[in-house]
Amino acid sequence: MRARRLLASVLALAVAAALAGCAGTVSMQPAGESNDPACADVSVALPGTLDGQARRWTDAQATAAWGDPAAVLFTCGLDPLGPTTLPCQTVNGVDWVIDETDAPKYRVTSYGRVPAVEVYLDNDIVASAEVLDALSIVVSRLPADGSTCVPRESADGS
Repeated sequence: MRARRLLASVLALAVAAALAGCAGTVSMQPAGESNDPACADVSVALPGTLDGQARRWTDAQATAAWGDPAAVLFTCGLDPLGPTTLPCQTVNGVDWVIDETDAPKYRVTSYGRVPAVEVYLDNDIVASAEVLDALSIVVSRLPADGSTCVPRESADGS
């Protein structure tokens, strides 16, 4: 009987310690095409860490988050972007449109990939170059639709 109580106490402490060390689930909304098989292919290949931030559980299909508090949010299954005047950058063969409206928090969206991916990152916590470098390798698995973005300086004629 005493051994059983000791075992129960040890198990209870182990569970409590495990739960105390876990960050909570990040609540996110799935994109309209989150059930696309291409998103599943990308989701299973996402890294466990990004720029030193550990991956966390999310509650929506084809999403991911890293950091506590979440410094990077990833969503697959968006409709591809149309033409835009926002800046564009190519990283590891993937074009990204960069929305700097909330700087130092940036919303970057893949361009020319179907379905599209959106990454929201806090540049005060993670380096956008590191994050996009790692994620571009995975996002390059998504089918390309032949569209490429034109860097702003090319579009301006500068």
